[in-house]
Amino acid sequence: MESSSDEEDDRHNLIQQNERRKPRTPPPSTAATFHVEDFTSRCRRLNFRLQKKHILAVLALLLVLIFYSVTDLRSHFSMPSFKFDSLADQMKESELRAINLLRQQQLGLLTAWNRTSQSNTSDPNLEDLKSALFKQISINREIQQILLNPHRTENVVEPEFDFGNASLGFDGADYDRCRTVDQKLSQRRTVEWNPKDGKFLLAICVSGQMSNHLICLEKHMFFAALLNRVLVIPSSKVDYQYDRVVDIDHINKCLGKKVVVSFEEFSKTKKDHLHIDKFLCYFSKPQPCYLDDDHLKKLGNLGLSMSKPEVVWDEDIKSPKKKTVQDVLGKFEHGDDVMAIGDVFYAEVEKEWVMQPGGPIAHKCKTLIEPSRLILLTAQRFVQTFLGRNFIALHFRRHGFLKFCNAKKPSCFYPIPQAADCLLRVVERADAPVIYLSTDAAESETGLLQSLVVLNGRPVPLVIRPARNSAEKWDALLYRHHIEGDSQVEAMLDKTICAMSSVFIGAPGSTFTEDILRLRKDWGSASLCDEYLCQGEEPNIVAENE
Repeated sequence: MESSSDEEDDRHNLIQQNERRKPRTPPPSTAATFHVEDFTSRCRRLNFRLQKKHILAVLALLLVLIFYSVTDLRSHFSMPSFKFDSLADQMKESELRAINLLRQQQLGLLTAWNRTSQSNTSDPNLEDLKSALFKQISINREIQQILLNPHRTENVVEPEFDFGNASLGFDGADYDRCRTVDQKLSQRRTVEWNPKDGKFLLAICVSGQMSNHLICLEKHMFFAALLNRVLVIPSSKVDYQYDRVVDIDHINKCLGKKVVVSFEEFSKTKKDHLHIDKFLCYFSKPQPCYLDDDHLKKLGNLGLSMSKPEVVWDEDIKSPKKKTVQDVLGKFEHGDDVMAIGDVFYAEVEKEWVMQPGGPIAHKCKTLIEPSRLILLTAQRFVQTFLGRNFIALHFRRHGFLKFCNAKKPSCFYPIPQAADCLLRVVERADAPVIYLSTDAAESETGLLQSLVVLNGRPVPLVIRPARNSAEKWDALLYRHHIEGDSQVEAMLDKTICAMSSVFIGAPGSTFTEDILRLRKDWGSASLCDEYLCQGEEPNIVAENE
């Protein structure tokens, strides 16, 4: 069973596309000798906004210089001559001169590095240049160490060179292209959640599948905090079994008080009068509360009586209006003991506040809605078994996505070869050895994708969670607690693994991807290299509509 199939195809415009990526162009022809001064002055003239062809040219020129530096230097460079009586002495002279040239090259590279590091722009071409410089500085150092090793054993004095005012305190740790993002959680805007005794808010979530419902539940929590009410988690008889995939107790622990209860706990509290005193609808269209007769019947079967749902304003899920906290309080603040509010998945209330890392509610944890403990531990064991610390995760949504994406402008459904090319660009930046693949794609598609994901002649493995095998113990917790094979448990497991990755590539327009991005922001695992598949590009071919 594919575990990433729980998004809703009718959700529109969740992800904004970036400017279309410019196509690659081949590098221009270059001269045989590289001069550092020419390189740095060219960087200044172009203000470091170089295209990939310039970066490739820089790499080619640096390789030429390294080649010359370790071969017969006398025939290529004007250097002071020394008289040696043996071939070994001549080799020693060449090595020392090579070190001299490498030090000079290092000076130029570090000067260029310092200039690029001082730029505050976020141009991806500049980032590519910095990545190329970092690699060349590392190679330069490695060659110097190789050449210096025999001289250290022979107590040969290393030559001293004047590097002027250049900063040589470069450390590989100074540059990590895909480092995690500082979310500045201490600066977030929050609201206190202090429920009043005997005041409850029933969450109603009916739009789409699990990822949509988790987003809906998060927004209901915000409403409950604003209205000072305890949030009642929906019953599994009318919704998903949330306690299998979400740690409900974790929410209360993070707040240090009882702010959420299960429907079963609520029904015991109100067993003498299980009634919704005020049933309010955030959306009036396409129908009040976005509820059909079947859902209303299921609520009634819980033994729950209710007043007739009331529409508080004219609001359509297809074009929701931006609302403020004052708007919500003005329409939804009432004195009744038990309230219910219809589905708020599409609600646009204080979006920047609600979507900020850590969420809008004051708490002492990283995030309130996170995977259950069993799923979290299982994900950690899977990563330890198959992936290791440094891996890329790809959510590759395919099933039902062709029609959904092609209805959007531009489409978000990419041919496999184009998707492979986009993926390789991220692999090259992230320098990760393996990719975790969360997908609902057919084997014919994943097989082709794997055959095309090849970097420097080496295939980059695409890892998909294997079927249950008693010889493997990473999933033993799920098996022992009889929740293995549950589609929602597997979906949350996939999300958790993806959220733990070094770099994440998501599917544009997918709420499954959106929930992973929320976890990554809240957990502090979001990377500068995180992006949507083929971000900024359009599919190179799009089929006609029916």
